[in-house]
Amino acid sequence: MGKIIAVTNQKGGVGKTTSSINIAASLAATKRSVLLVDLDPQGNATSGCGLEKDEIEHHILDVLLQEQNIKDCLVNAEQAGFHILPTNSDLAVAEAHLLSVENKEKRLKSALDEVKDDFDYIFIDCPPSLSILTVNALVAADSVMIPMQCEFYALEGLKALLQTIDQIKEYANPNLYIEGLLRTMYDPRNRLAVEVSNQLHEHFGDKVYRTAIPRNVRLAEAPSYGLPALMYDRLSRGAKAYLSLAGEMIRRQEELDAVTA
Repeated sequence: MGKIIAVTNQKGGVGKTTSSINIAASLAATKRSVLLVDLDPQGNATSGCGLEKDEIEHHILDVLLQEQNIKDCLVNAEQAGFHILPTNSDLAVAEAHLLSVENKEKRLKSALDEVKDDFDYIFIDCPPSLSILTVNALVAADSVMIPMQCEFYALEGLKALLQTIDQIKEYANPNLYIEGLLRTMYDPRNRLAVEVSNQLHEHFGDKVYRTAIPRNVRLAEAPSYGLPALMYDRLSRGAKAYLSLAGEMIRRQEELDAVTA
């Protein structure tokens, strides 16, 4: 049975979509079967995998409105190395539609339950806001990965996100937990970044991934070519960092499985 991880942060510009694409590609490179769910109306994860958003016949909105079976909407993003449930700007209308339907916060969970056994990992790239879409992701997920920059307002935004997660646990998904905190665009030469990083370690301990994602030009360039960094320049610092993160995630999961066996 696959593990569903929501990649989310209510603050935009923290490398959420970049992380979703690149960790999916890195895990796929280790022979894991991976599905990436693009739940952000901007559709950047879809285009970042080399798909033309406006040419997609069926996408996640059809799934959420239960007009199409999820298996008919999955696309094999071959050049990225994994499958994707794509989206486009039509998803922006989903919130208004979903607010008037039954079990609106469980639509994504119901769909992913049908394909969970087909993948080792399912990542949900969430929008940078607390909307019914994000709530759907948190209800469907087993755990949450939080990408964040080590900057002044990071901890304040993190506090709000943790409160949201606690609320979801209370009324809809009691087993939801923090998969890990991922430091993105990290520059160890920046004193503030180091200070915030130290605070994260102090408050969250080993929930903070040892791997930090550096600022890297190749990571920024890769989406314009519709490729993960691993396929665009596998020797770049960014690609190597996400491969390291994939290894760290696999080791963590093996340790968790050993404890719960």
